[in-house]
Amino acid sequence: MTAAIRVAVIDDHPLFREGVTRSLSEIDGFEIVAEGSSRDDALRIAENLSPDVMLLDISMPGGGLNAVPLILEIVPLQKIVMLTVSEAGDDVTAALKGGAKGYVLKGIGSRALADVIRMVASGESYVAPTLSAKLLSSNSPAPASKSDLIADLTPREHEVLRLVASGMSNKQVARKLDLQEKTVKHHMTQIMTKLGVANRTEAAMVLRDALDGRL
Repeated sequence: MTAAIRVAVIDDHPLFREGVTRSLSEIDGFEIVAEGSSRDDALRIAENLSPDVMLLDISMPGGGLNAVPLILEIVPLQKIVMLTVSEAGDDVTAALKGGAKGYVLKGIGSRALADVIRMVASGESYVAPTLSAKLLSSNSPAPASKSDLIADLTPREHEVLRLVASGMSNKQVARKLDLQEKTVKHHMTQIMTKLGVANRTEAAMVLRDALDGRL
C-alpha cells in the first residue's frame, strides 16, 4: 500500500484552513500532519515535521512569500505550494523564484487540489493555467545581465556553483561542503532555474562570463 502524502496547511483564515483540511482528509492517500496560521508556524512545522507538501497562503502574518526561502534554508527539499487569492504576476514570479513548486488559486476544487498535491509530491511543478497564460502573455522585462543573475543566487548557491564550475561532481561538492548529495542536486536545480539555463555546463559558463565582466 502506498504511504499517504503528508500535508501541512498554513493559512490565517481558520474557516478556510479547516475546510481544506477536512476536504483533503476525506480523500484517500492524504494525511494532514499540521496546521498553522503564520510564517513562524510554517518554519516550525517544516523544521519539526518536514511534511511531503506544505500549502502556504501569501497573505498571513510574516508573509507567505517571505516564508518560502526561509523554509528552504531550513529544509532544502521541502515542497511548497502557494494556495492564495492573489493573481498578481509579481507574486507568482516571486513565489516560483523563491523556490515554491506550485501556485494555486483558492477557487480550486478539493479533487483538483489533491491532484496538484500529488503532482508536486512526485517532483513536478504546477502553476494555475490562467496564471501561466498571463505570465507568458505579459511583456517581458529587459533581460538581466549575467552579473545580475549571479548576484541573485544565495551565498550557498554561489558556493555550490563555484565548485561545480571548477569541475567537481555533485558528490564531490557534497563532500566538500559536508552536505547530502540530494541537497546539492536541489541547489543546482534552483541555480539553473534562476540563471535560465538547461544544464550545469551552461550554469558554469554564466558564472565565468559574469566574472570575466568584472575584470
